[in-house]
Amino acid sequence: METPTISEAAALISARRLSPVELVEHCLGRVQCIDNSLRSFITVTAERARIDARSAEARMMKGQLRGNLDGIPIAHKDVYCTRGVLTTAHSRLLRDWVPAKSARVVDLLEREGTAMLGKLATHEFALGGPSFDLPWPPARNPWDTRRFTSGSSSGTAAAVAAGLILGGTGTDTAGSIRAPAAHCGVVGLKPTYGLCSRRGILPLASTLDHSGPIAWTVRDCALLLQAMAGYDDMDPASVKRPPVDYSINPRPDLNGLRIGVVASWHEVENAASSAVQAGLENALRIWRGMGAHIKDVVLPPLDEYQAASVVIILCEAYAQHELSFRKAICEYGEVLRDRLLIGATLSGADYVHALRRRRQLSAITTEVSEAVDLLVTAGASAEAPLMDAVTRWGSLSKPGFHDPFNLTGWPAICVCSGYGEGGLPVSVQLAAKPFQEALLIQVAGAFEEATGFRAIRPTSTTVAPAERLTDTSRI
Repeated sequence: METPTISEAAALISARRLSPVELVEHCLGRVQCIDNSLRSFITVTAERARIDARSAEARMMKGQLRGNLDGIPIAHKDVYCTRGVLTTAHSRLLRDWVPAKSARVVDLLEREGTAMLGKLATHEFALGGPSFDLPWPPARNPWDTRRFTSGSSSGTAAAVAAGLILGGTGTDTAGSIRAPAAHCGVVGLKPTYGLCSRRGILPLASTLDHSGPIAWTVRDCALLLQAMAGYDDMDPASVKRPPVDYSINPRPDLNGLRIGVVASWHEVENAASSAVQAGLENALRIWRGMGAHIKDVVLPPLDEYQAASVVIILCEAYAQHELSFRKAICEYGEVLRDRLLIGATLSGADYVHALRRRRQLSAITTEVSEAVDLLVTAGASAEAPLMDAVTRWGSLSKPGFHDPFNLTGWPAICVCSGYGEGGLPVSVQLAAKPFQEALLIQVAGAFEEATGFRAIRPTSTTVAPAERLTDTSRI
């Protein structure tokens, strides 16, 4: 069978037309057949997933399903702690670490009845990658395995695109949910800072870190976010807010909605490919046809956001790793080692100046955006590059479209907007003001449902049924 979306599978399970056990076996079979070339998984918890699926099937037969995620196969980025299951952060330093407690978000998704298939590749500690000197190779792009997924939620985006899982978790400090979503043709949602708990997630830079979902459709991301969002009094960044319904209105009314286009970013500062430009223009045309007003806005240059972001990330990352870095520097992969060494050279004054500039840029962004409801940019400047064309410094060497919304803490989503060179996906990014995820989901979903892009899967990932998968969970 074709891998269904979360919403499709939920409807079938609710109607007793699809067994959660059958669905999990389908996904495990795809992992068996495909993931040797993708390397999206670090750890496969096959028997755990089967146990979860049997429990969901029992609830289904009794008419006691917990909701739309009951029996849905997912997996977690390997910076999310999982009780009793290997958690490595894709690093040699944690190659044998099995935490005693799960991350808050993992617990929330488990309570919804999800079936956990395992842990997914990332960049080392969500910063160093792609790296080839670690115990596990980097994840590959399912549209073309010679190509980069971007990062650091690389395994999640690749596994969702290939239909190995129906959804998964990611983290985003400078675009690490949205960039791989853009290159892998899936949907990645970075919520507002403080909306989803980060407790039990290995930190990169805590003042910029976000947790969020990756899935095949906007609707599926909304279903995952519904379970992931919520106040956590043990996360100092968590914000207590009333619950919000993130479900998509089947007939969204965009009349009068004001969408601001930051044209200079993708036309001049980080000039987008022709396919990216065409996808963005098509999205604007569709939204305009639904009644939205499109206008240009001018924000500070991308490299100003990036400069503040890089200093904050490297300072906070080095502070996080300083003790282990001094004791076991050779245990780190070369890419992460080089980046942490830069953090070691930065001063307290550098960090304070970056924080000050962050406040200034956030204030300017807020002021300029008073005239609009949403901002739209490219999701990435071009189609996924070849893996061997990625430079040592990767995204640090060129300003991207994601840093502004980590610095401000605003929610942002990347959604597929078409296909370019070699049939590779391209993407648009929408950003909203704080805690406006529901609006973001409605507008992104309206565009997605007006196109046929979700009917196209990577052709290289069509496989025959596989034998039972060996469990590698170490539980």
